[in-house]
Amino acid sequence: MKSILEALYCGQLHPEEIIVPTHPEYRPLSRQLGAMTEKWRKELSDEMFHELEKYSDLCVSVNSLHIEAAFVHGFKLGANMIIEVMNKREELVPNEAAGMSL
Repeated sequence: MKSILEALYCGQLHPEEIIVPTHPEYRPLSRQLGAMTEKWRKELSDEMFHELEKYSDLCVSVNSLHIEAAFVHGFKLGANMIIEVMNKREELVPNEAAGMSL
């Protein structure tokens, strides 16, 4: 079994492909989106529906970039929190020099 770092280096980590939101509103909203898409497919001309699909693709691209930026920001924030905690660990562990023992 490869380590996380090895899998990352080899390009084998793709969390965006396996994550399925567990929020209770996700599936109903997803079904609603599918139903609306089918409604528009039937009601719009082929040309208009193609334009709607292009618009939808642009929205997905913009949203993906935002999600990527949020992930990177959150990861950096989490890493900085770990660094901060590790830098302050001496304050958390009593030692003999301070007159305390474990």
